[in-house]
Amino acid sequence: MRWGIIGVGNVTEVKSGPGFQQAERSTLVAVMRRDAEKAADYARRHGVPRWYDDADALIHDDEVDAVYVATPPDSHRDYAVRVLEAGKPVYVEKPMARTTAECEDMIAAAERTGLPLFVAYYRRAMPRFVTVKKMLDDGVIGTVHAVAVHASKPAVIDDGADAPWRVRPEVSGGGHFVDLASHTLDLLDHLLGPVTKVTGHAARFGRATLAEDVVSASFQLESGALGSGLWSYGTQEQRDEVRILGTAGSLQFSTFGQEPILLTTADGERRIEAPYPATVQLPLIQTVVDELTGHGTSPSTGRSAVRTARVVDAVLADYRAANGIALP
Repeated sequence: MRWGIIGVGNVTEVKSGPGFQQAERSTLVAVMRRDAEKAADYARRHGVPRWYDDADALIHDDEVDAVYVATPPDSHRDYAVRVLEAGKPVYVEKPMARTTAECEDMIAAAERTGLPLFVAYYRRAMPRFVTVKKMLDDGVIGTVHAVAVHASKPAVIDDGADAPWRVRPEVSGGGHFVDLASHTLDLLDHLLGPVTKVTGHAARFGRATLAEDVVSASFQLESGALGSGLWSYGTQEQRDEVRILGTAGSLQFSTFGQEPILLTTADGERRIEAPYPATVQLPLIQTVVDELTGHGTSPSTGRSAVRTARVVDAVLADYRAANGIALP
């Protein structure tokens, strides 16, 4: 597969971009960024043959077979639809888009063109979480009854209009909850099945942007297991913890850290080493390439990612309405 990338910002430097060169049956042949000088610099540093400062030029490059969209979420729908309508598969950064409605537009384009749409919820394929899923599927902790998520970190100092796009709802869909918690919510969908019911509350204590910075949620999974989540992005404590409780034990791990997975059963505690791969998106990129070349399937598609978008929208619905945040 010959890949092109639209939007070669920071996420493509180490996390994703090299993965298209490292995956089997895959190569990176073109990159695009609106800043021509930065596009050329990226191409030079990463050994990419061609660069563009116009997205359509890359999309319609006859030597590009598939496109990775790595821009901020407010342009995901537009670029994904354009790629699909040009007759090419698309792999889109997470969150898939700002809202469920935008995600559904992208899925409709994929169905209309008969082409694959993948989303970069790459934790689904990381060895760390493959290990967790295998233990759950093997019944190591018995039947899962409950899930608890607790994430907190100190506030990032943001300056209004100059704030990073991740905390500007008109660009990202919200704040760090949309950007970071979506990873955890999507991972739980993968590990334990879809969320069928969810309620939530959000608040804002920082005042630089309209982004929520404290969120709580209560949810139920398709299996009947219950879950709760608390995310706070303005407190002194730094925590990243997911606990899955079953009839025969529990699993504890972080979404973003590399510390060992903690398995607790009647036999005691066991710590399982589970470091990150050097290129964190490589395992998922390989599954995408495998599917596109007839060697397997990918676990992260538009259909799976839209479920996470629905959960995020449901949790933030009241907050968005109360704060006048109107998104497509």
